[in-house]
Amino acid sequence: MKHSVKFVSLLAISTLVLSVLAGCASAASTTAPAATTEAPAAATAVASEAATTASGPVTEVTFWADWGGDRQPAVEQMVSDFNASHPNIHVTYVYVEDPVTKFLTASTSGQAPDVMIWDRNGTALYAPKGVLEPLDDYMAKDGISADTFYAEALREMTYDGKVYGLPMTVDCRALFYNKKLFSEAGITNPPTNWDELEQDAVKLTKWDGDKLQVSGFSLSDAGLFSMYLMQAGGQMLSDDNTKTAFNSDAGLAVLNYWDKLINQDKVYQIGFESGLGEGTDAFVTGQVAMMYSGPWALSTYEKYGQDLDFGVAPAPAGPNGDKGSVMGGFGMIIPSAAKNKDAAWEFIKWWNADSTNALNFAKLSWNIPANLKAIEDPFFQDDPFWKPILDTLAFAKIRPTVTGYSPMEANALVPNLQNFMQGKLSAADALKQAQEAGDKILSDNAAQ
Repeated sequence: MKHSVKFVSLLAISTLVLSVLAGCASAASTTAPAATTEAPAAATAVASEAATTASGPVTEVTFWADWGGDRQPAVEQMVSDFNASHPNIHVTYVYVEDPVTKFLTASTSGQAPDVMIWDRNGTALYAPKGVLEPLDDYMAKDGISADTFYAEALREMTYDGKVYGLPMTVDCRALFYNKKLFSEAGITNPPTNWDELEQDAVKLTKWDGDKLQVSGFSLSDAGLFSMYLMQAGGQMLSDDNTKTAFNSDAGLAVLNYWDKLINQDKVYQIGFESGLGEGTDAFVTGQVAMMYSGPWALSTYEKYGQDLDFGVAPAPAGPNGDKGSVMGGFGMIIPSAAKNKDAAWEFIKWWNADSTNALNFAKLSWNIPANLKAIEDPFFQDDPFWKPILDTLAFAKIRPTVTGYSPMEANALVPNLQNFMQGKLSAADALKQAQEAGDKILSDNAAQ
């Protein structure tokens, strides 16, 4: 594949926290469709029309998500295919901005949708509120086994022993590298561990006096700390999920590694990408030789690319051979206030538990399905870009399924990591301050 250009520039260090808050925002476009539909009213109107024109009784299912822009056609195609094969159920897709907030309001007013695309990471936060419908009985009735899906993805949709949704897509960060720059530097293969990553990054980096021309490896995102921590053999929380655990030898190893790359090897400069100008993708322009990214980047480079010759490799292992990446992705849920739960179940089962349909959506949308049989298809297994991401997914882990985890990471950990990377805190102080603030956030959330 040849790929290239008009991609959004990487975040500066001051905005790194957004990657944590975004969580799994890899798949859903934030661009609204040209004609944004007002959710409940439009859905009711279309549903009413379908019910009066269909032959025989038809159950109307309202389906909400914020998948608009260039991702909406794939969703609408799936809805159309389902409707064509299920004459007694009619699904209406409604693009809704900020769907979770509107869903919570709608759940108390009798206007809840029947199905939603759901950031799986939110399950631990909202399942205790009673707004999500458990699906265990549905799965048992229809023989949908847990091993249909990536175990980590299903675990992320499970709370207190109950399953609250079916996994839809999975994603993770793998290593993207510029093949042309590798060739010029005499590097044959992508790095497989931290030492090789450092050595390659040094060879790939180019300075013109005090001006960085090419960064060997991007360290723009402090929100990826948990990924590096896995590679260093550490963990984010204690085994009982009540306290942070990153203030450890493994945590120090991560920050010392970052410090060496930035301040000794000088393979990266804080804020490098943001300084290149708005709309500049430093990887596309050849100004970043290696970076961590995910499957969402493949569709971008395919759509806009022309000249970028790049490769993808599994995330390199840490100093003791430990591997790590964070699994994210989406699922489908049925609100507890939904009016047509049985029909909604048929829809999400058809989409996600049937490997043929899961694969079809994956091909339409350039996502990786959470259905394990679907990923066995040659579309993924024989592709030099998809396969390394699948290899990384094999060892990727989800974020801890604890209510206070996301605010802890965003408000306690990342700000202190930013200060460390800017030279304002030592590694030890950054981890200590993050631990103290993080433990309080976890405790406060547990008490609610």
